[in-house]
Amino acid sequence: MGTEKELKAKEALPVKKEENSEAEEYKELPIIPSDAVLFPHMVMPFMVHEPGLLRLIDDALSGDRMVAIVAVKEPKKEHKELYDIGTAAVILKATRLEPDQIRVVVQGVSRIELEDIVSDKPYLKGKVKILDDYLAHDVEVEALMVSIRQLFAKALEFLPQLPQEIKTLALGIEEPGALADLVASHLNVSHQEKQEVLETLDVKERLKKIHQLLVKQIEILELGQKIQDEVRGRMEKAQREYYLREQLKVIRKELGEAEGIEAEIEELREKLAKKKLPDYVREEAEKELKRLARIHPTSAEYTVIRNYLDWILELPWEESTEDHIDLKLAKKILDEDHYNLEKVKKRILEYLAVRKLKPDAKGPILCFVGPPGVGKTSLGRSIAKALGRKFWRISLGGVRDEAEIRGHRRTYVGAMPGRIIQALRRVGVNNPVLMLDEIDKIGADFRGDPAAALLEVLDPEQNKNFSDHYLEIPFDLSKVIFIATANVLDTIPAPLLDRMEVIEIPGYTEEDKLKIAKHYLVPRQLEAHGLTKEQLKFTDRALLQIIRYYTREAGVRNLEREIGAVCRAVAREFAEGRTEPVKVRVKDVEKYLGPPKYLPEVAERVKVPGVAIGLAWTPVGGEILFIEATKMKGSGRLILTGKLGDVMRESAEAALSYVRSRAKDFGIDEDIFSKIDIHVHVPSGAVPKDGPSAGITILAALVSLLTERTVRHDVAMTGEITLRGTVLPVGGIKEKVLAAKSAGIKEIILPKLNEKDLVEVPKEVREKLVFHPVSRVEEALPIVFGVKKLKDLKGAKK
Repeated sequence: MGTEKELKAKEALPVKKEENSEAEEYKELPIIPSDAVLFPHMVMPFMVHEPGLLRLIDDALSGDRMVAIVAVKEPKKEHKELYDIGTAAVILKATRLEPDQIRVVVQGVSRIELEDIVSDKPYLKGKVKILDDYLAHDVEVEALMVSIRQLFAKALEFLPQLPQEIKTLALGIEEPGALADLVASHLNVSHQEKQEVLETLDVKERLKKIHQLLVKQIEILELGQKIQDEVRGRMEKAQREYYLREQLKVIRKELGEAEGIEAEIEELREKLAKKKLPDYVREEAEKELKRLARIHPTSAEYTVIRNYLDWILELPWEESTEDHIDLKLAKKILDEDHYNLEKVKKRILEYLAVRKLKPDAKGPILCFVGPPGVGKTSLGRSIAKALGRKFWRISLGGVRDEAEIRGHRRTYVGAMPGRIIQALRRVGVNNPVLMLDEIDKIGADFRGDPAAALLEVLDPEQNKNFSDHYLEIPFDLSKVIFIATANVLDTIPAPLLDRMEVIEIPGYTEEDKLKIAKHYLVPRQLEAHGLTKEQLKFTDRALLQIIRYYTREAGVRNLEREIGAVCRAVAREFAEGRTEPVKVRVKDVEKYLGPPKYLPEVAERVKVPGVAIGLAWTPVGGEILFIEATKMKGSGRLILTGKLGDVMRESAEAALSYVRSRAKDFGIDEDIFSKIDIHVHVPSGAVPKDGPSAGITILAALVSLLTERTVRHDVAMTGEITLRGTVLPVGGIKEKVLAAKSAGIKEIILPKLNEKDLVEVPKEVREKLVFHPVSRVEEALPIVFGVKKLKDLKGAKK
């Protein structure tokens, strides 16, 4: 078993002189602290480079070559604490590789106990004594040895890195203690477990420990082999590619070259870890990220999932701005941004006050209704400014696809979320002010009804869990302030209109437009064209000239365009070398803008019988309406032209029936109706005209035609009639009154039930007009024709 050097070393070690003698012989041996446990008869190589240990090796080689190998308790600690039990060893070979490095090979001789440290300079030297094994040889020891040999042979099958000669050596060892030491030295067990085996002097107990360690080791090896077999059996091509990609990713990362798909997925994973997300959103995103990592990058599904994850990561699930509601500041902002509109401003301030007292209140969805150019969109921007929130405008004009609101499902090519989700992505917060512009101009076709999709968006009870078809994850819209705008209410579906609070914004008077032009439009256009207020000034009369003869609108959009045209012309003059300031007077307006676009035409149009002046409401504000009637030889037909709607056609038929029923009262021959055709025409080209407000005007035109009496040129009228002559109320009174005032009308006939609506008309306008509330046609006609009573129409014809 032992070499010649080992046998000589055993003879050099102390032995007991007498079996029962208490006196034992000790020997001093140099001590080499070791990170590994050395067993007797086992060979172990190690490197020596510390100065003290180099001296130790040199001294040992010049002597009996004996050293003590003692394991340290915690190798990683700087302070080395030694075990009490170690191994006496003989140096078999020492090779100096460098001046300060020696490779040493030692072989264990026997167990020793470290009694005391004799010295530590220049190296450790201690007093040691030999520890002998003791063994009660019986059948159990034989059985343990047989079982250990079998288990060790089995373990070697799982450890191909160990040479097969060890198995032959184990089978040839007859000494129980040596067998246990051989097996322990080759087991992959912990440092402490090997030391316990070394410290066990009872050979039978040592064999039992080895047996337990072998059983445990084989279980681990078998389980590892089973896992490897299962993984190898399930691994397919895609899994192998994924495994290789993972390896490549690690290699590139180590080389500092983490690029391509691996870097992209890692970047997504890092973004997902940093992003604030609700738990249900994070769970869905992580699931999709795992799918993405398994898909080949050339697959079409890869791009779909990647885009989906980008949307999830960029949406503001938890990001929001903090409201700073100061009602005084809000009032100041509204006054600075908008002239007049006191009723609208009052409602907005009330809305903000409720938000301040109850931030989580489910407030109404405001809908601003009014003609173009009156400031609906800018009011929404002012609300956002007053709240300190971000603002975004979503144009719904012409939208006919439900997917524009709810988004497309991801199964479609080029799928995207709807406009609501897109807007939230752009603003970057979940509580902006979203302006739904032109909500009255959405349509419906075979692709669905966008108005129906908006029902969920604009319902405070439902939009907390708004589901976009693309995301398929509920998004909380309850923190968003929605404001809608529209020109008319008629085209908004009733269920959608029911979810909104309508705030009507009427048109402006001439006085309003003048002040808006002076304080808002002119300064804005001067800045836009690089001019200063010293270089260009407008007189009030020049601005009124532009308002009256170059624009005809309820808002101020075209007015701003005309002012801009003057600014452009003046800017050119300064660019060409002009140095004197310009002051635009009435006489200069035509020079810059050309001939007037709108001239007073009322008096000229009503010089002949058969023409009456009506008032109409349109989506762009109020306007005057000339209704013309003429007669010709025929058979009693009624001809209607002027692109009239069904309501106006019915009004014309009702008016003619009323005239025929009261022909005697008007002094009209009853037989004439069967001998003539009557043609009623409403000019203004192809502009659609409809609405229940022209009945009384058509009646006046027919009476004028058949009595050959002209109507007054300074009187306009509005109202619907019944077959019995009752005048019914109509809408848009303020807009119609403002249009009449702009056209030079002095007196207005309106239904008596609309008298209450005159409170909306500015006081300065009311004071310049005369209003005639009527409830019957008989009250209105004398005013129209300038007679005292209806029977006076039978008199001389004019």
